[in-house]
Amino acid sequence: MAVHFFHTSDWHLGQLFYNYSRHFEHEQFLTWLIEQIKQKQPHALLISGDIYDVINPSSAAQKQLYQFLAQAHAVAPHMQTLMIAGNHDSGYRIEQIEPLLEKYNAKTVGLVRWDANRRLDIDRLILPIYNPKQQIVAWCIALPFLRNAEITGFNEHTQDSQSAIEYLHQTLILEAKKRKTADQALIIMSHAHIQGGQESDSERCIIGHQEALSTTLFDHDVDYVALGHLHKPQQVSQPFIRYSGSPIPLSFSEKNYKHQIVDVHIHPEHTVPEQRLSFSAIHIPRTVAMHRLTGELEDVMQQLKALPSDKVIENIEQREYVDIEYQSNTPPPLNLRQQIEDLLPKQQYRLVRLSRKRIALHQDSEAHSKIDLAPPTPTQLFTHLWQNMGYDNNAEVHADFLTLLQEAEEKQQQKNTTS
Repeated sequence: MAVHFFHTSDWHLGQLFYNYSRHFEHEQFLTWLIEQIKQKQPHALLISGDIYDVINPSSAAQKQLYQFLAQAHAVAPHMQTLMIAGNHDSGYRIEQIEPLLEKYNAKTVGLVRWDANRRLDIDRLILPIYNPKQQIVAWCIALPFLRNAEITGFNEHTQDSQSAIEYLHQTLILEAKKRKTADQALIIMSHAHIQGGQESDSERCIIGHQEALSTTLFDHDVDYVALGHLHKPQQVSQPFIRYSGSPIPLSFSEKNYKHQIVDVHIHPEHTVPEQRLSFSAIHIPRTVAMHRLTGELEDVMQQLKALPSDKVIENIEQREYVDIEYQSNTPPPLNLRQQIEDLLPKQQYRLVRLSRKRIALHQDSEAHSKIDLAPPTPTQLFTHLWQNMGYDNNAEVHADFLTLLQEAEEKQQQKNTTS
């Protein structure tokens, strides 16, 4: 029996972008998604984690999710919404609303649970997907973001994180294969960093040195792996292992991503992979434009003047974002931000970041190639910082620094003498 579902992830409801709310952009995405659900009537909607942007989401962000669930159920009563917690979510919080979720034919998995005998609670992690005739057409293994405290130390297979992750996947896949019939599909929904996945700038600081999981965890009998965590839509290793990506750009490094949901069809009766699995990207329209301007300051000023100025946008949440990173080795004029603000049409754009990037000089690279293990003196450190700020050597400033340094050393000596 064929199964049809949408794969989406990383909504990050409630995100503040340079202190600006993304509520309007998320509202536009959810309205668009409701229309896709209404038109295509999938059996299920999979949301692969990071539903919210923070563990304690605002009431507005929570209301946005609940209103979406109500609207989705109204246009597709048979559709199940299956959600897992991501690293930005509180697993406890999203599981607390189970009575509300049941009303809208939705289910969430926030935690990996173990019973009193330290056995894995398998039934909460393997979810059936039904068609409108209430026939099971697929089984979905739902794995939220795996935190060490929730998965290690329960038995001889979970002594460390890596062995625990392998044990979870092997145990759940084996059990799901026992439950499924030949005409039912097997799906894994997971919020994880998978080896080979391409992350954006906004994710590198979060992922850091987090060990990426191997695609070998996914049994060859798995039909589709619906991943969340990385914001770029992509396949990893195999076409059936996919990140759907975030619905809106969550940083300027993601402005050129083709944001999408994945429309997936699985036909278990077919043995040929091309006939068994088919999917297509449904691209999400961008509702608020992003502009990144780079180059030397004069070039940036020309780019600013070339920006369209044909709109009056009353709602500040709908105004277009502008990010500026100009190149220069000299300190900025004191009124630079005001100059830029004056060039930007006030009711069309929002200047969210203005930064200066120093131009690397050849002699700097030669100097950095020499390794000096000796700690810098206060004078050397001051000179280095002064030059990095773009200021030229100045005899008066140097003399003032030496005077302050001498006063500080004398005070330290007096303190050492009296103590």
